[in-house]
Amino acid sequence: MARFVVFGEALTDFIRDDGTHWRAVPGGACWNVARAGARLGVATAFAGAVSLDVFGDELVALSRAAGLDLRFMQQVDRPPLLAMVPSRDPPCYFFVGDNSADLHFDPAQLPQDWLQHAQTVHFGSISLARAPLAGRLVDLARKAKAAGRRIAFDPNHRNLMDRQYQETLRVMVQLADCIKVSDEDLERLFPTQSQPQALATLRGWAPDAQLLFTQGAAGMTLFADGAVWRRPAFAISVADTVGAGDASMGAWMASLLQRPDATPAQHLDYAAAAAALACTRHGAYAPEPVEVAALLQSH
Repeated sequence: MARFVVFGEALTDFIRDDGTHWRAVPGGACWNVARAGARLGVATAFAGAVSLDVFGDELVALSRAAGLDLRFMQQVDRPPLLAMVPSRDPPCYFFVGDNSADLHFDPAQLPQDWLQHAQTVHFGSISLARAPLAGRLVDLARKAKAAGRRIAFDPNHRNLMDRQYQETLRVMVQLADCIKVSDEDLERLFPTQSQPQALATLRGWAPDAQLLFTQGAAGMTLFADGAVWRRPAFAISVADTVGAGDASMGAWMASLLQRPDATPAQHLDYAAAAAALACTRHGAYAPEPVEVAALLQSH
């Protein structure tokens, strides 16, 4: 049974490569986090609903290939959730998904004893900004917290997160034991605050939580156990940065689960190595343990 359960969305990105050609790429921040955890050797499940068509079938097939526990994944006869990306530079995207499959995820269909086995439960991204799914997930987060499970949260800002999302954001931060946030997310989540002020706001909402703050090429900072650890980014050849944050989140949780006696600095190194490896491949690449170990050893 899964030790790491990731709730949220899996979707298909439609990326315009030029004026006339579009490329369909399976994705979704939460699904990427789950794949990262599974590839790094943790018994992991993605808990979400996908469509009963070619898009959903591909997401299920790739979930199986990644080693995810498919008992948590649901296929429903509803339209797929799509992210349309007409431009990547500058970034431009919108979602197509009124009454789509992700919104029909049914917690009652989860394996009956899933919470007895889960040790870390993750939430994040647009799944928490789309009703009625968001309400179900917040309820699940409260249930998992009450059961003493570690709650992981990555807001992963998207343009669906309007003023109504602010209350959900605060609730999830207050429930979380581990929070990952990027500099770009922080700026968009707290547009009227400076970066130090926004970090202080998050830490004030959850003073006992560990907070992983990522800054791309500028490296990462981990606030944990009343101390601060910083590390620069690994020197690598960057193909693209898609999914790097998701890889770091999955790796951070994998490290906490598999190496409970490691230091915060070692957990930070592991998360940074996974993010760097994701950047060496196009798309949301989920690295394997041998790759992470080799990168850490070489540095």
